[in-house]
Amino acid sequence: MRGGLSGFLIFIACIALGVAAIGGVNSVARSVTAGVAEEGQSLLGGDIRFELNQRQVTQAERDFLVGLGTVAESADMRSMARLEDGSDQALVEAKAVDAAYPLYGELVTEPALPRAELFGEKNGAFGAAAPDLLFERLGIQPGARIKLGTRTFELRARLVTEPDAASEGFGFAPRLLLSLEGLNASGLVQPGSLVEHAYKVRLESRTSEADLARIREQAAAAFPEAGWSIRTRLNAAPALSANIDRFSQFLTLVGLTALVVGGVGVANAVRAYLDGKRGVIATFKSLGASGGFVFVVYLIQILLIAGLGILAGLMLGALMPFAAQAALASFIPVPAETGIYPAALAMAALFGVLVTLAFALLPLGRARDVPATALFRELGFEAGELPRGPYVIAAAGIAVALALLAIWFSGDRRIATIFVGAVVFAFLVLRAVGQAVQWLARRSPRVRSVALRLAIGNIHRPGALTPSVVLSLGLGLTLLVTLALIDGNLRRQIAGTLPERAPNFFFVDVQSTEVDGFASFVAEQAPGGKLVRVPMLRGRIVQLNGIDVQKVQVPPEGAWVLRGDRGITYARKLPESSTLAAGEWWPEDYSGEPLVSFSAQEAGEIGLNIGDTVTVNVLGRDITARIASLRNVEWESMSINFVMVFSPNTFAGAPHSWLATLTTPDATIAEEARLLNAVTRSFPAVTTVRVKDALDVVNRIVEQLGTAIRAVASVALVASVLVLSGALAAGNRARVHDAVVLKTLGATRRTLIAAFSLEYALIGLATAIFALFAGGLAGWYVVAQVMRLPSAFLPEVALATVVAALVLTVGFGLAGTWRVLGHKAAPVLRNL
Repeated sequence: MRGGLSGFLIFIACIALGVAAIGGVNSVARSVTAGVAEEGQSLLGGDIRFELNQRQVTQAERDFLVGLGTVAESADMRSMARLEDGSDQALVEAKAVDAAYPLYGELVTEPALPRAELFGEKNGAFGAAAPDLLFERLGIQPGARIKLGTRTFELRARLVTEPDAASEGFGFAPRLLLSLEGLNASGLVQPGSLVEHAYKVRLESRTSEADLARIREQAAAAFPEAGWSIRTRLNAAPALSANIDRFSQFLTLVGLTALVVGGVGVANAVRAYLDGKRGVIATFKSLGASGGFVFVVYLIQILLIAGLGILAGLMLGALMPFAAQAALASFIPVPAETGIYPAALAMAALFGVLVTLAFALLPLGRARDVPATALFRELGFEAGELPRGPYVIAAAGIAVALALLAIWFSGDRRIATIFVGAVVFAFLVLRAVGQAVQWLARRSPRVRSVALRLAIGNIHRPGALTPSVVLSLGLGLTLLVTLALIDGNLRRQIAGTLPERAPNFFFVDVQSTEVDGFASFVAEQAPGGKLVRVPMLRGRIVQLNGIDVQKVQVPPEGAWVLRGDRGITYARKLPESSTLAAGEWWPEDYSGEPLVSFSAQEAGEIGLNIGDTVTVNVLGRDITARIASLRNVEWESMSINFVMVFSPNTFAGAPHSWLATLTTPDATIAEEARLLNAVTRSFPAVTTVRVKDALDVVNRIVEQLGTAIRAVASVALVASVLVLSGALAAGNRARVHDAVVLKTLGATRRTLIAAFSLEYALIGLATAIFALFAGGLAGWYVVAQVMRLPSAFLPEVALATVVAALVLTVGFGLAGTWRVLGHKAAPVLRNL
């Protein structure tokens, strides 16, 4: 160790990079999760929250809530806000609050106004507050008046901070904050309207975790058919927490891939270091040292050096939450709890140690068994034979432990298993690709060009760079190609294919008393359009085959169906966008027991079959229906689709609204704007969603996620470049000998540069071809099989990958070889 770290800088960088990526990503995720937990009361708006869809609490339910503590009531719904003159309009997420809001946290507006002045009625208008986004969309300033439903509202302040915004979930539109009195006066709330009522309670005394659990049990026992969703401050923003967990798990797997790529650099560095210690090892053995002694000495040294890399990575990972705090503030409405997170860093350190051991044991094992005579003759390390069985078994066992730990630490173990399996498969295949390239080079016909002949010979000679370059660069490029194809296909769907297949408008909250008049009005305004309308209610699945859903084990991919409320409908005929997969559709005049048709894919994920029963709570009533059929649903069509379609008799007499879509393929932007304005003015209670606007929001989110994913994936490519540099450094001694001998035999520097360039280009081209094939296959699987979207191979991705492979291999290859060509012949020839 006193000899310094020469030859180990790339080793340290590879380990530090992977450890920093894993430790940093998990530290940032835990800092956000800790922020959610710390601010749980403010984010939830209370200690415990009861949510109901399409109905308010009964008097008995209200008495129960008031008995717990102070209650704040709010109502959320989407609607259209329009200028007084009707010249423009915008979709808003209207949130009506009472005088007790907020129970926790602080509502910040600009200017700061007393509650009565902010929301009260004055000069014929109720007050409201909105964020800058709504002012920008409508081109207005504070003090302007807008119409919501049938009433006028004055925007008296800008909404700066809404304390419980994160618990409301993702919204496609800007917030409009008003009073419950104002919402009730607007005429928007009608029987069957899609309104979510929330009752937040500030407990007077009982606030422990056990107390909160006991209150949930009391509420369930006292009102078994209430159908309310109950959340506590311990789970204030479940959607945000779940998304952060999923995203961090994915990025952890990407970081682990970078660490595995760096492991190739570890193997190269260890081999190169031991190659330079031939004489020392030979001397040890000549003086009586056993192979085990040699192995332990260098294993200790490798672990000490790996410790330096791990320590550097942990320092970078520990600093990442502090660096990410400002960047995340504009995306996540939760203050991150910055600090050091030992568990996240310990996991990263463990992965770093395991990767080091997995890749260092084989070269160390070979050094143990090479006899002293071979080492003195400078033979033994460049042969490809495996070391003794125990070393191979130990390395394989550590690799398996690494894979199992990666799966164990992941929340979605199915996805983690696929990811780890794909990396292992790619690793093995890339080893085979490297050997195949060498085999082809060995059997290629003799060419006239001296430079090309030398390049082909270098590809398959003993100690060639080919296996290391193909393996390291191939993993990094395959990962980038996969992510680029997924991102490209998603953007293509959102920006191109989906808008072409999707309807132009969704109309929500069309009242049953107005649905016929609405249809006639739309037919007049868009005579060439196709209007599809269906009844819609909101319901929550509470039992499967008589078993509470809280006690049913469901795979993560199907859990979303049981989480929260779902849109449901009834129909006499099979919907246009569905086909029967199993079972039979009910007759149009059916009047027997309630029946339901379930989406086939979701039923399979949950474990439901024909004849099973599903209990849904709708408007405070539990309704049990038997599954009569399974349907194949084209979700990607963006037409009106539901997981559950019930027989018409199921909801006889239940108040509900209607959902409609309008498709006008040839409509211009101006015609769409005119239609939107006309509908909003004539039917102010109807919420109109222009599909293109919604897709633009989704596209921006996908773009932000894609940028973050590519940034982390580039860590794997950086690791590949480091490994490539390490491979070149490891082969420099042999390169110097080759260059000197060839120059002595008459080769010019130009010939040698051409030979090395062709060698690197051929290896890079072979690696790029594999990355295109493997990455294309992986991208197709994720897009077509997991996301159920049409998948296409994107030529621009292929071209960029090939160019990247050639630039990296040729550029770094020549940079590493340039010094080799400058060596003087005499000192080298004297040591041959």
